[in-house]
Amino acid sequence: MSLVLTGAEVLQLLDMDLALTAAEEAFRAYGEGRVNMPPKSYLKLPKGDFRAMYGAVCLTDGDVCGLKWVNVHPENPQRGLVTVMAKLLLNNPDNAVEFADMDGTYITNFRTGAAGGLATRYLARPEAATLGLIGAGVQARTQVAAILKVRPIREIVIYDLILARAQTLRDEIRAQYRVRATASVEPEAAVRSQEIVVTTTPSKTPVVQRGWVSPGTHINAIGADAAGKQELDPGILKEGKIVVDDWAQAHHSGEINVPLAQGLVQPEEIYGCLGEVVIGKKPGRETLEEITVFDSTGLIIQDLSLGWAVYQRARECHLGEEKELIFTKDDKGIMAT
Repeated sequence: MSLVLTGAEVLQLLDMDLALTAAEEAFRAYGEGRVNMPPKSYLKLPKGDFRAMYGAVCLTDGDVCGLKWVNVHPENPQRGLVTVMAKLLLNNPDNAVEFADMDGTYITNFRTGAAGGLATRYLARPEAATLGLIGAGVQARTQVAAILKVRPIREIVIYDLILARAQTLRDEIRAQYRVRATASVEPEAAVRSQEIVVTTTPSKTPVVQRGWVSPGTHINAIGADAAGKQELDPGILKEGKIVVDDWAQAHHSGEINVPLAQGLVQPEEIYGCLGEVVIGKKPGRETLEEITVFDSTGLIIQDLSLGWAVYQRARECHLGEEKELIFTKDDKGIMAT
């Protein structure tokens, strides 16, 4: 039997504390070599793309493998649809029996925000209190929620190509978190003098310029998740400490993909993976002045870890519907061909 969870049910079970714990669990497993994770595959379409993400991870409270089918269609908001939608399947790696069939949209949003929060915990200055946002979509919201859990943020500056979106997010932040927030008509204001910067755009040309970034800044580069995308001036990467989520994905679809292809950044200049930092194999921030960059492409182990946590919580709360979606035993009445 598989536990089927709708988006509304998943959202009832999710919170950022759960997502941060699951993110640390996933990246710790990565650092300790307890994952099996091929790079994601892309199906390119005229108006967007789909990604197939699959893998396995050994968690402290169970082993799980699974598949996420997720889209990115940037024009969807103009049609009254969300940009990213996902479906997540969780299976038992020992016998292939399905644990759960769940909506993965909210899990995608929360796990990506939690990865940014986790990277901020290890790479940003401990006292960092100012945050700049480039992009004011869904992902900006979960990045804020996660970062506020790990740093004493007092002020947030928001930039978006559409000023009204930045203003809407400004008002939400003020109401929900009681943090000083402003919307800017220029991207520079959301970067210059900010101790933490988060970029969550689909841009294919640099939005953040090197001259805007102060010593000691930490940047979560979230938007570049496909070949050809980039949000940061390569000069930032050249001078900064670059921490990727996974080399195999980052070099062909992360923030580093374009500078690597152009020879502006060399592979040996990539500092390491977040999992290595989490387990202490490599130190995170080492000086107050260094610029750190987390290049996030999104890993299936993040989805599996958070999906597993949601599944366990659903069992405890008796939420969801049990369904036998596939045969789990040999049926002698069906002839195999």
